[in-house]
Amino acid sequence: MSLAAPVRPVLPLWAAGPVAATGGLVLTLAFPALSWWPMAFVGVTLALIALIGRRFWSSALVGFAFGAAFFFVNLLFTARYLGPVPWIALSMLESVLTAAGATLIALAYRWLPRVAAGPWARLVALPALVAGLWTLQEQVVGSWPYGGFPWGRIGVSQVAGPFADLASWVGMSGLTFLVVLFCAAAIEYVRWGRLRRPPTAAPAVVTLLILVLVPQFPTTDAGTLRVGAVQGNGPAGYFDQRAAGDVTRAQLEATAPLFGEDMDVLLWPEGGVDSDPTQVASTAELLDALSDRVAAPLIVAAVTQRGDEYFNSSLLWEAGSGAVQTYDKRHPVPFGEYVPDRAFFEPFAPDLIGLIQREYTPGTAAPIFDLDGIGVGLAICFDVIYDDVVWDGARDGAEIYMFQTNNADFRGTDENLQQLAFARMRAIETGRSVVNLSTVGTSQVIAADGSTIDGLPADVAGHLITDVPLHTGLTPAVVAGEVVKAIIGWGSLTALGVVGLILSARSRSAREKKAPAHDGAGALER
Repeated sequence: MSLAAPVRPVLPLWAAGPVAATGGLVLTLAFPALSWWPMAFVGVTLALIALIGRRFWSSALVGFAFGAAFFFVNLLFTARYLGPVPWIALSMLESVLTAAGATLIALAYRWLPRVAAGPWARLVALPALVAGLWTLQEQVVGSWPYGGFPWGRIGVSQVAGPFADLASWVGMSGLTFLVVLFCAAAIEYVRWGRLRRPPTAAPAVVTLLILVLVPQFPTTDAGTLRVGAVQGNGPAGYFDQRAAGDVTRAQLEATAPLFGEDMDVLLWPEGGVDSDPTQVASTAELLDALSDRVAAPLIVAAVTQRGDEYFNSSLLWEAGSGAVQTYDKRHPVPFGEYVPDRAFFEPFAPDLIGLIQREYTPGTAAPIFDLDGIGVGLAICFDVIYDDVVWDGARDGAEIYMFQTNNADFRGTDENLQQLAFARMRAIETGRSVVNLSTVGTSQVIAADGSTIDGLPADVAGHLITDVPLHTGLTPAVVAGEVVKAIIGWGSLTALGVVGLILSARSRSAREKKAPAHDGAGALER
């Protein structure tokens, strides 16, 4: 069987790099603060066009250009207080991983048309393989190294658009897959038409219809929970000037207007208590008095110590009983809350590494509190960007989520809004209301459909008292999310490997068919 001719690049390399970089910059517009969700489709399309027909090193270069343009802008908030070193290091790492993923996408564009050149292979199989490999690259970035950093996912860029409801069926990874699938299918429709063969827009149209028409998976209303939530706007950042107890005092002052209000629970944000109430008697007494004053249990957060280990903990606190339930942050931030391989990295940035004195231990408890029979799902700060924490909470019986965070180290940036977008997407994905509470903002109560029920802007002290809807029932994203991720990500890598083996076998067979004729000619010459 003859092999099809190699796929030619759509763009020369001198143009592909700038086009990919433009795609990365355009993609940043899809994320907060602008949230122009259609720009994700434009950015992905430009990146894919630049990769078509590329060989290994040129595809790596193009992928790096796209990744660098995106991440150096999207992660600029990391330089707000700590300077350029963390920003450059993180952005470079994400760009290199993006470059590695780009080489796989380029292989798909080069290999699959040579193995199967028919219209359905080009218009369906190829876009699906490309979308799967893009999603796999997101999954790798979000899990490696040191637990990964799943920030800037294509799926979360759609939270303000009409396609967000699909996340309740397929999760954020599935939504990423469908967005990239539409872009790749549209590209192949245009390319197939250029070959003067009857093209069909059916794959792209069907994908678009799925994106537009599938509604959010319904969960069941289960009453309401009256939640008091307090954003103290205290000096909670690494570099804020403060004395001992200043953050707690700021929280107390902002809580005072709630005294006398009827509530089922009072929620404080991450870092709202700046001493360990499980070790410091005066802090425990203060929380006991507060719980008595509001006649409700508290959900507060503090750094706690057990033996030689430190934890970033959420505590369900009851007057007279103390911390009756504890959840420890499952995903401490590398180089923020602990330093992996400290001896290796410290010589490169000793001043910055030296700021991180405590090494937080990852938690192992289920991310849920039982609040008088109501399941409260939990996530502390960047926990919210990891699927496992949120999905485990729902599976364990969460009827509402309470996300505690501290954005004080990123004041004046859009980091808090990007994190809030994750919280909104989690509400849609799980069919649960979310109370997303920050020490300094932006804080919001979010309905199960992603809409805002109540909120506080950044950099102000304030409080909320809200009847938050409860929901039961599991969405397909929660039930089968891990399976969907495995099928899309690792399934696409397996498919690419199979295509490569087929192509290699055919090439070897073609060489063997030519070999006898060559050997016979040699014998006649001899």
